[in-house]
Amino acid sequence: MPRDVYVDASLFMGMHSKDPDVRTACARFFAEHLRTPVLMTYEEVGRCDDVVWGRGREEQDAYYPFMDVLHSLMPIRRRAYTAQDRETLALLPSVASDLAPREQMLLASVRATGGELVTVNPRLLALAAHGLPVRAPRTETGPVHFDDAQGVLDALYETSLALEVDHAAV
Repeated sequence: MPRDVYVDASLFMGMHSKDPDVRTACARFFAEHLRTPVLMTYEEVGRCDDVVWGRGREEQDAYYPFMDVLHSLMPIRRRAYTAQDRETLALLPSVASDLAPREQMLLASVRATGGELVTVNPRLLALAAHGLPVRAPRTETGPVHFDDAQGVLDALYETSLALEVDHAAV
């Protein structure tokens, strides 16, 4: 049985990264997983909203139609933290102690369910070398196409790129 794939705010907001390589890798991940279930903790969903709501109205209006349609079409399961996650937190290796509490809880959630985290967060990616289930999205060049039945995601994504973020700060 395949592992649950978790995504975090850095990957989701990475679709709007100022770095074009990161932006392409993140957008490609979501385009390729448009019909594949992924998980996001409520904390990570809220972090995305916090980033966008901190921007001006014009950027929000350009961004939210894409995000709304993507969340409607893509099977993104949202997940609350559990008591099992809290127990797993205590079992994380000591290298995770330097992470922010929300990053630690995310890792605990991933480990508690036997999942895998896809991220562009450099702090989390560094932990893959310590055996934690963390990986970056696949990178390759070329255009990204969201193959949705309505054919609207590509145009909405293009418009949404009015919003640019520093993915490493998310």
